This record gives sequence, structure tokens and C-alpha cells, in this order.
Amino acid sequence: MVLGDFKEEDNVSAVKQFVLLGFSDLPSLQGFLFGAFVIVYVVILFGNGLIIIITRLDAALQKPMYFFLANFSTLEICYVSVIIPRILFNLWTQKRSISLLDCASQMCFFLMLAATECFLLAVMSYDRYVAICSPLHYPLIMNPKKCIQLAAGAWLGGIPVQIGQTCQIFSLHFCSSNKITHFFCDIPPILKLACGDTLVHELSVYAVAVLFVAVPFMLIIASYSKIIATVLRLPTTTGRAKAFSTCSSHLLVVILFYGSASITYFRPKSNHSAGTDRLLSLFYTIVTPIFNPMIYTLRNKDVIEALRKLLLKI
Repeated sequence: MVLGDFKEEDNVSAVKQFVLLGFSDLPSLQGFLFGAFVIVYVVILFGNGLIIIITRLDAALQKPMYFFLANFSTLEICYVSVIIPRILFNLWTQKRSISLLDCASQMCFFLMLAATECFLLAVMSYDRYVAICSPLHYPLIMNPKKCIQLAAGAWLGGIPVQIGQTCQIFSLHFCSSNKITHFFCDIPPILKLACGDTLVHELSVYAVAVLFVAVPFMLIIASYSKIIATVLRLPTTTGRAKAFSTCSSHLLVVILFYGSASITYFRPKSNHSAGTDRLLSLFYTIVTPIFNPMIYTLRNKDVIEALRKLLLKI
């Protein structure tokens, strides 16, 4: 019995670092991918940074909607900054190793920011619900203090749980392989490397996903159900079109983010494949932050006007 225990423990390696395989299966495209990710990163920083600047400087944008939009753009910058610099480092140096602590830190920050995004999207939908369904009470309900409290709750709400989840995952024993078939330290590829039965940990991941993904999504659905019902009762076509236009940008962002993230985290482990996980993760971590500034600027007359005034001053 003692010998059996010894052999079992002997098969468990004390992993001190992982290897992020990332895009190593595309050796001929390493230079192209590096250049592409540099351009993507610059575009995301510039686009979201521009939204932050104009919502701060333009007096016409000193409204709750644009306060939350500035928060959302700040979040997107933080979100991609957790992932893209590491991708660029790996592509440039071709050194793909990452320490256990760095991997855990990347996962923890990524999960906290993802939780913030879910909460913030729910808060933004609540803001649109109040604006359209209770327009006379909107200034009173969405006062500056309330906006700050809602934003702070969105930023801080997921921190304790996500720190706990990261600690739980990295308390696992990892088997002989330390190769992560992904471009960053995400939960599904890390769990694949764990020894033994990970059912309890998978259930924990599902529970947290329900709390931070499904619950905010249901709140968004509830808000938009009320919004649609209210808009359809408006007497004029112009009024209905204007009301829908103020919500369409946010709704499109919700669909892009929740669609890809839900597929990634709510699929059974048996259905996970490295290629599919990588593609979906690219979509909700990098592609949507590129499109978000365009979605919010091209579909919003106030933002376009503020941007035009800023460019004229320059």
C-alpha cells in the first residue's frame, strides 16, 4: 500500500512553470501574427482611449450613459492589457514559458475583469431601462452618487470570488505535461493538465459562471424586455426609432461578448478542443474590444459630434 502511494505521488510532477503553446502550431506566421497583434493592441488602446477622453471633456456627454461607457472603455483597455503583451512577448522571443505565479496572476486578473465586464454590461442595461421606462425620474434615480456606487460595485464585486477560484485551481496537482494549448492562462486548458478527477473543480467553475455570467445576463434580458415593451407603446415611429437607437449599440456588445463567452465556459469538458477554445477566446478577449469603440461611436450621434469638435480643436 505504501509502495502504491509512492508510485502515485511519483507520477505527479511539481510543476513550477507552464509553456503557453499559443500559436506555435503556425511557425511560418510568427512575424505576421506579431505585427497583427501590435496593430490590434494599438487600435484598441487608441479607440477606447479616445472614448474616455471625449466623455471626460465634452459637456454634452456628462450623463450617466457616457460615464458607464467611459468605465467600459477603461475596462477594455485593462482586459486586453492582461493578455496581448504576453502574446507579443511570446511571439517576439519565442520563449513560451510562464511561471506558476505569473500564470495564476494572469488568470486572476482576467477573471476579475471578465466579472467586471458582466456586471458593467448589466449596469448599463439598467441605466437604459431607467432612461426609457422612467424618463421623468431618471435624473433622480441615476444621480452621480448612484452611478459611482454602481460602477464601484461592478469593478469590485468579483474580486473575492475570483481570487478564491484562482487559488482553488492552482492548488491542484498537475501531471507530467505542463504545456497549455492556449495563448493565455484560461481555466479550461489549465484544468486539462490537472491530475485525477477534477469534477468538483469543474462544478465550481460552472457555479461561478452562473453567478457572474448567467445572473447578469438574465438581468439584462429582464431590462430589455421592459424596454422593448415600453418602446412598442410609444405613439410615434420617430420616438420608437430614437429609443431603440440608444439601446442597439449596447445590445450588440452584449450579444458579442455573452455569445462567445457562454459557449466557452458552459460547454462540457469533453467538447473542448484547443482550436475551438482559442478561436472563441480570441473573439471575446480581443475582437470585441476592437469593435466596441466603433459600435458605440458610429451608432451614436452625440459621440460623433463630440469627436468632431475634438478633432476641430486639434
